[in-house]
Amino acid sequence: MRAALAEARRARKEGEVPVGAVIVKEKKIIARAHNQPIKKCDPSAHAEVLALRRAARKLKNYRLNGCDLYVTIEPCAMCAGVAIQARVDKIIFGAKDQKAGACGSVLQVTGNKKLNHRVKIISGVLEVECRSLIQNFFKARRAG
Repeated sequence: MRAALAEARRARKEGEVPVGAVIVKEKKIIARAHNQPIKKCDPSAHAEVLALRRAARKLKNYRLNGCDLYVTIEPCAMCAGVAIQARVDKIIFGAKDQKAGACGSVLQVTGNKKLNHRVKIISGVLEVECRSLIQNFFKARRAG
């Protein structure tokens, strides 16, 4: 999660919402990314999606069996959906997203029994750090 936090800080420096993600396979980080929708002019350029794309290219397979996604904030519906399509084993996230979280807070996409793959969820990892990073970003934005 510390690597995901480092990515989130990179996003903040670039003026993006500070969300970072890493993909881990066999205890090694194989991909990392941070939010870049402004820079890339792409609404799908969330940290999770970018990291999943990089991992797929590295493994030369769009199925990421045996991979875990670490992300600072609970994934939205789009990111949770991509993780399901990639067959990620687990999503480990820091802070819940009470406005758009799709791993149990607002929606339950990752555990939906109607889908053909379910992703295990672990939440609250370095939660205080993850939450304060994003809260401070939005406080500064509202104040400025």
